[in-house]
Amino acid sequence: MKLLRAWTLLRAARWLAAAAGVLALSACATVGAPERGAPEADEADMVIVAVSEAPEIQPAVASSLRPRYLSAPGYAGSSRAEALSADIAKEHGLQEQAFWSITSLQLRCMLYRLPRGADRRALLQHLARDPRVQLAQPLNDFHTLAGEAGAEPRYDDPYIGLQRGFAAVNAAQAQRWSRGDGVRVALIDTAVDTGHPDLEGRIASQRNFVAADRPPAAGGEQHGTEMAGVIAAAANNRIGIVGVAPQAQLLAYRACWPVSGGARCNSFTLAQALGAAIAAGSDVINLSLGGPPDPLLQKLTEYAIQRGSIVVGAMLPGAGAQGFPAGVPGVLAVASSDDAPATPRGLAAPGREILTLTPGGHYGYASGSSLAAAHVSGAVALLRALDPGLRADMAQAWLMQSASSDSSIDICSALRHLRPTADCSKPRMQRTTLLRE
Repeated sequence: MKLLRAWTLLRAARWLAAAAGVLALSACATVGAPERGAPEADEADMVIVAVSEAPEIQPAVASSLRPRYLSAPGYAGSSRAEALSADIAKEHGLQEQAFWSITSLQLRCMLYRLPRGADRRALLQHLARDPRVQLAQPLNDFHTLAGEAGAEPRYDDPYIGLQRGFAAVNAAQAQRWSRGDGVRVALIDTAVDTGHPDLEGRIASQRNFVAADRPPAAGGEQHGTEMAGVIAAAANNRIGIVGVAPQAQLLAYRACWPVSGGARCNSFTLAQALGAAIAAGSDVINLSLGGPPDPLLQKLTEYAIQRGSIVVGAMLPGAGAQGFPAGVPGVLAVASSDDAPATPRGLAAPGREILTLTPGGHYGYASGSSLAAAHVSGAVALLRALDPGLRADMAQAWLMQSASSDSSIDICSALRHLRPTADCSKPRMQRTTLLRE
């Protein structure tokens, strides 16, 4: 009777959530109109320029930002790089909005606003020919890749209905050997509901790299909370769901913010968060987002991979392994197995009607390649816990070899490369009450 009552409550909650239009964060396959006051036009007039930074000072991560972008301690960097940035700004009539140092790449990056009426394309071409300039690019936009699930579940078994993705990737059998203990997963996304009862003990640290005029919601934000649930929701706590890697530690880096129809990030916020993830020695970096190629973000991502991090990125629907982050060499690019077959160099994981966490201590269903990427990040955490030296190329190969007939990864099969005696036959899930009053 308790099970029936819990299932009835879940169905009623889903119907009410659908009626209110708050089941999941709709995102970037199709992006809606911007919210009133969102700085769409402003950011179209921004560029990022980088010059060589002499290694006079070596802080781990630092930045100095103008008031609108204020989010981290100030740091002037080398005097030579500071003088170069001032000269470049003066020559082109640019207004500096922020600057920060990426010590791992020995770069000083500046976020400039163009003068009114300036041709951004022509300016970037001119800057690219300047021998003082190491990098010149637009301030690109990126979007999270999750959307609404269908109105009704298509499952008979209540447990399978609650944890469809968990069962499809064979996480239960894999967790007999590993639960992600000691693995640090950097979640670069919107804010996470750190007070969610299913994330108790899972958040090792959190930082905000979004402008002060876009503060996070008090109870967390939708997309980041959804990804956190798939990756690392607590196990055996008699409530909610189970994450793929329930003992992994999350580093929650807010680089994206909600807008009408989804969530947005940009080159500046993502570069800050990637720098922090590298400095923290993250084992896994989850990027459930997508956008155009971005030279600065590619440099940072390649450096993270060289340092030993395994970077997981969502594929844009219909675009394959292109753009950032999916198009960066070495990134584990992930598509939803429910929508289309994986590309030759891509992985596939469940991404449709995935039950996960939502802000305010709640649960809901979400769909999209964002969810698929989160499943793979959890899978990599399980593998990394068994082999701390695991390389990205090996994780990619093992997970691709594990793909079942529907192309979705099978974590337990991949794990057998490290534990050959593992029994990966999928058991019948026990029915259990995962919700309580």
